[in-house]
Amino acid sequence: MEHPEPLQHSIEILKKLDNNSYYYMLHRKEPVPLLALASEHNLNFISKFEKDNNWHILISPNKEVNLEDFIELKE
Repeated sequence: MEHPEPLQHSIEILKKLDNNSYYYMLHRKEPVPLLALASEHNLNFISKFEKDNNWHILISPNKEVNLEDFIELKE
C-alpha cells in the first residue's frame, strides 16, 4: 500500500482492539506517525528493527502485557 493507506488502515484496526487483542505490522521503515498516535492514545507498543531491514511493530491497548514476549527477531 502507498501512503497514507497503511496509516489509515492501521487507525481503523486500532479503534477496534480490545485488551485481549494486539495489532502486528511488518514494515519496510519505522512508522513514526503510527507510533506517535499509539503514544498519544496511551497504547502499549513496541517497534523493533530486524537485520533483514524490516520493522516489527506490535500495538495493544493492554498495558499489562509484555510485548517483548511476542517478537522474536533473527540474529
